Amino acid sequence: MSFNQGSRLDTSQVSDRRGGMGGKIAIGGGGLILLIASLLGVPPELLQNLTGGAAAPAGQVANGQELAQECETGADANARRDCRVVATVNSLNRYWGEALPRYNMQYPPPEAVLFDGRVSTGCGSATSAVGPFYCPVDSTAYFDVGFFDQLTDQLGAAEGPLAEEYVIAHEFGHHIQNLTGALQYSQQDPQGAGSGAVRVELQADCYAGVWAGNATEQIDPATGEPFMQPLTREDLSDALSAASAVGDDRIQEASAGQVNPHTWTHGSSEQRQAWFAHGYEIGDPSRCDTFNAPDLGSPS
Repeated sequence: MSFNQGSRLDTSQVSDRRGGMGGKIAIGGGGLILLIASLLGVPPELLQNLTGGAAAPAGQVANGQELAQECETGADANARRDCRVVATVNSLNRYWGEALPRYNMQYPPPEAVLFDGRVSTGCGSATSAVGPFYCPVDSTAYFDVGFFDQLTDQLGAAEGPLAEEYVIAHEFGHHIQNLTGALQYSQQDPQGAGSGAVRVELQADCYAGVWAGNATEQIDPATGEPFMQPLTREDLSDALSAASAVGDDRIQEASAGQVNPHTWTHGSSEQRQAWFAHGYEIGDPSRCDTFNAPDLGSPS
């Protein structure tokens, strides 16, 4: 899914912390690692070097001015990944800000942060190996755009803008769950094919699909035109490829040569694709109730 060339981007919704951190991260905090692995929405195999400590180091800087200069229009979002994150965050905030009040809910937007190398968060310090993640403690989504190369080169997802936007939308799905209280089920029931953790992740996939199905309806007030171009069949195929690439069964097969559903935390490739497609087709977040679904492979 591409952005209309003239759409105006609001970089104030994204903080840029790339290139400003020094020092080392101590390895440890196993309990925190397990908690984060159950909440963040990225494969546990990608999580490394998480430690306690929420305060940002003194050397961490924000590059908001540079981001504002480089990411001004939809054309920039189509050409640059960091600008695409900005544009997708803009679209997600616009959609959820309009959608949640229909369900008598307020939508305080999450913070969104670009980082590379390492970053300090309310959930602890993390390296780029974590990839994109959401921290419920500080209500912030963190994105290292280098993960998208890993998504295609190592995990086998198709290239394409909606594959990347799906990842961003999934993390925003966790923010919605943080607002509704559903995110807690990951911690209470952390693994297994029908676990709370899996149901949380599949619901976030569904929410990502709901956004994708509604994104082209969001109007850019600066131009009066839709913020995004119509979704193509190729776009949808790219997003489904990304959802499949981060399925528990696919990752376990690739890393260990066998699949163990008893240790799943995110759901199978087929389930992740099914719930994204379900959200896209119905366009209604209230229909993303994975917690009462009798068959996680067949959304209804």
